[in-house]
Amino acid sequence: MSDRRAAPVPPPDDADPVARLRAIMRTLRDPAAGCPWDLKQDFASIAPYTIEEAYEVADAIARADMGDLADELGDLLLQVVYHAQMAEEQGAFGFEGVAAGVCAKMIRRHPHVFDHGPDGRDADGQTVAWEAIKAAERAAKEREAAGALDGVAAGLPSLTRARKLQARAARVGFDWPSAADVLDKIVEEAREIEAARGDADALEDEFGDLMFVMVNLARHMGVDPDAALRRANAKFERRFRAVEAALAAQGRTPTESTLAEMDALWDEAKARERAAAGHGAAESAGAKPR
Repeated sequence: MSDRRAAPVPPPDDADPVARLRAIMRTLRDPAAGCPWDLKQDFASIAPYTIEEAYEVADAIARADMGDLADELGDLLLQVVYHAQMAEEQGAFGFEGVAAGVCAKMIRRHPHVFDHGPDGRDADGQTVAWEAIKAAERAAKEREAAGALDGVAAGLPSLTRARKLQARAARVGFDWPSAADVLDKIVEEAREIEAARGDADALEDEFGDLMFVMVNLARHMGVDPDAALRRANAKFERRFRAVEAALAAQGRTPTESTLAEMDALWDEAKARERAAAGHGAAESAGAKPR
């Protein structure tokens, strides 16, 4: 006979959903009756899943799939509950502390809503005010920090972390004066990549420098580099699938075609997209399609 006791029955379906989810997580992490896999996990082992779920939320949004979005938001909520449960087991903080903290932050960052009522600013004005409040909060933290770059999480995706590191450095005056200066630097870094060919380590180093400067250009131009790359990925996937479909209609596959043939089909797919985009813009402006 096993000494393992039966797991507690989770709250019924009609219980408060968040309370039910937290009870389920407590059961999964129960030392005597929980799941061996869940009991083995810690913050570091769960962090990659947290990042993955955030990206899956972004993907559902990009696809405008509300069903998937609801599902992926649930998965992301599970990650919050998971980390909070592990922290509670260590006596660090709990789910209530996480929720209370973000409530206080939202009220603190929206004084025009919760303290004094509407102040007439538009959305852009509120963005400026929000950033000013965040800057004051950061300044208070930075007075306790050793350097301007402290607090930029090492586990962030590389593009996001590059942008945050650059923004931190810019706040203390270490920044290119203009986007034109960054463009000049991109040309310089591209030449250095060419010079590094044949040396794998140097090539990787120079390629990283070029990507870092590209992120800097995006920051100067107000572009989210991660969103831009996701958009480029989606565009490439869409057009390449169109090439595959065109070849399939001819009874062929990409491996049975030449690069020139695929390039021509790619250009056709690109032209169709642009024509469709122009047609949509004309209709939205009230023009009649010809």
